[in-house]
Amino acid sequence: MSQNGTNMKPISPTLSENEQFFKERVGLGDSFDLGMRKIHILNKEINIYYVNGLCDTQFIIEIMESLLHLNDVERKSSKVPALIENRLVHQQVENIEKLDEAVDQVLSGLIVIFVEGEDTAFVVDTRSYPGRNPEEPDTEKVVRGARDGYVENIIVNTALTRRRIRDERLRNEILQIGERSKTDICISYIKDIADPDLIDIVRKEIKAIDIDGITMADKTVEEFLVKQGYNPFPLVRYTERPDIAATHLLEGHVLIMVDTSPSVIITPTTFFHHVQHVEEYRQSPTVGTFVRWVRFLGILASIFLLPFWFLLVLEPTLLPDPLAFIGPSEQSNIPIIVQIFTADIGIEFLRMAAIHTPTALSTAMGLIAAVLIGQIAIDVGLFVPEVILYVSLAAVGSFTTPSYELSVANKIARLVLLILVAIFHTVGFVVGSTIFIIILAGIRSLNTPYLWPFIPFSPKALMMILVRRAVPGSKVRPNITHPRNRQRQT
Repeated sequence: MSQNGTNMKPISPTLSENEQFFKERVGLGDSFDLGMRKIHILNKEINIYYVNGLCDTQFIIEIMESLLHLNDVERKSSKVPALIENRLVHQQVENIEKLDEAVDQVLSGLIVIFVEGEDTAFVVDTRSYPGRNPEEPDTEKVVRGARDGYVENIIVNTALTRRRIRDERLRNEILQIGERSKTDICISYIKDIADPDLIDIVRKEIKAIDIDGITMADKTVEEFLVKQGYNPFPLVRYTERPDIAATHLLEGHVLIMVDTSPSVIITPTTFFHHVQHVEEYRQSPTVGTFVRWVRFLGILASIFLLPFWFLLVLEPTLLPDPLAFIGPSEQSNIPIIVQIFTADIGIEFLRMAAIHTPTALSTAMGLIAAVLIGQIAIDVGLFVPEVILYVSLAAVGSFTTPSYELSVANKIARLVLLILVAIFHTVGFVVGSTIFIIILAGIRSLNTPYLWPFIPFSPKALMMILVRRAVPGSKVRPNITHPRNRQRQT
């Protein structure tokens, strides 16, 4: 059925017709979690529709007690709807006129109250979604800092953000996407900072999503929003920390929150947004800069270290005499490239196994992998020791990458670069690395250059990425988001 307002069925003054609509449309009487309570107020029948598990039972009981109390203190009156509305002790009460809208509200966890003889109904927000309490995200832990994190409840998530930004210009726009799932999506931005064109693009793209459901939540929204295709590099940034989200809001970014997901989408983002971590801003500028450089080194190692070592194995003449020890000292029956791919894919096996292994068993699995598999593989001649060393260093570099999506994309780039080195040797390494940079430079996320401020070059912005500046000295917002107000303290 179309959800256009002109095709929606109006609420009938006859409650039995409304009840029949709920039976046919929603399965009232068939679905055990969909309920209806009939009461009489001042000689008029009242029907209350709700979904078990999505409503706060205590609120519903209080509302019903307040309504039933009308029978004791009021006489028969023609203003029953006004009396009922006045007794709905809740901060969010709305009037609706369409049955289709009533169905959507009930399935969203609100209760709908029909009054006999009236062609409108009351909607009361008594939602109480099942979920967990805010806790520190596993992938974004810090030594010092807040321990709360986003959860699967969009109401809680917007509250966590507003707790940090109590600005009257903060906007949280709510949309419903998915013909069947009707998932709530919130667009968050600060009105006098965020670029209006960016807000319009995000809003337009989300409203244009035409699908039956987005049960995979934020990832589905991302694929509609940025049209990523088969590009492995992430075009939006995910975070589960409210402090990171609030910081990006103040820089002019737009946030997208999807109900049922603890991750918040930050747009627009560049490559360098994915290599920053909150720990850098929880330490002094000097320590933060040191941590940042070490992380950059780890990210570069995860991409180029293994292909470069393999190139030196294939072309030992490139090594100066003091470094002649680099490379395997003995011949192996298995080609080095096969050993590298086997070890790299083996580490990927372990990563996947760790995700699916209960925490109590993951430590034992790691010991088995490191002590038994690794050492025995070397002893029997399957791997040379240096292969294990450099594959492990590349893997550790992947783990230092703050963005999980970027670390996987870098692994794919590393494997492609290894293949090029194996085929073309030095030319493959040089040309492959150049093509890698060119591909990154050609990516645009919501009209934002992916390698900014390196390409196009912006020296001041690049220096802010290389060196963690003290907050009192960071008075200008990055211009990549085209903020309406460049100055922070105004």
